[in-house]
Amino acid sequence: MNHPALRRLGPALTATWLRPLVAVFVSAVFFLPLYLLLVNVFKPGDEIVPHPAALPLPPTLANITAVTSRPDRLFWYGLINSIEVTALATTAATVLSAMLGYYLARCAGRWATPLLVLLLCGLMVPPAVILTPITKVLNAVGLMTTVPGLVLVDIGYYVPFGVLVFMGFVRTVPVELEEAARLDGAGLLRTFWQVVFPLLRPATASVVVFLGVWIWNDFLNPLIILGPGTGTTVTVGVYRSIGEHQSDFGAVFAFMFLAVLPVLILYLAFQRQFVKGLTGGAGR
Repeated sequence: MNHPALRRLGPALTATWLRPLVAVFVSAVFFLPLYLLLVNVFKPGDEIVPHPAALPLPPTLANITAVTSRPDRLFWYGLINSIEVTALATTAATVLSAMLGYYLARCAGRWATPLLVLLLCGLMVPPAVILTPITKVLNAVGLMTTVPGLVLVDIGYYVPFGVLVFMGFVRTVPVELEEAARLDGAGLLRTFWQVVFPLLRPATASVVVFLGVWIWNDFLNPLIILGPGTGTTVTVGVYRSIGEHQSDFGAVFAFMFLAVLPVLILYLAFQRQFVKGLTGGAGR
């Protein structure tokens, strides 16, 4: 048992069964909430509390129908607002992040370092801390309780993250490509959009997925900025669908299920480039 070969083989054998065991445990921890969501969506509401983990036998679509056919159209209004806010804010923040990240990585002057430090400081501030000053600014410019006001807040808060992702990825693009474009007479903007930006697809996919999920799942900003009189988003709609004496848990699970579907579709659309964008800028 003390043979050197057996001693070397021991850690390898331990890793052989330990890693799959840890992977299965971690997967189970993350899958459990999804399992509870899925089984309770298709289960009658009166069976959820006594048997929350039981399979829906037989399954029913009554919960989804109840959500989509509400008289106040809470889900549909929230869905339209969420799509509008997420699409506008994600697109604008991604474009601005790419341009600013390229500028800081390639055209860095004496203002590059202070600007980068300022962006990093913005990432360190929790959204709840600056919510009160933001509402005062929006009131002053007349954008409180409006969708454009919420979009501008999301753009301002999430651009620093996108800048850091794009900066790391721009440094992996050969400078010779940009120099060749300039020799052909291309200006700075044309070089960026026609030469550099098409090479940033993995980083763009990562930023779009991250920002899309964060903005879609945001709860506090839409609740305060949009206000009860203007509209709601799907996340705020889940909160508003739960009353003080709410007992229809099936409808609540159905609301959450429908709110998750667009985010899942977004991830599936960009999954091929997502991992490349996370690791592409780490080489330099």
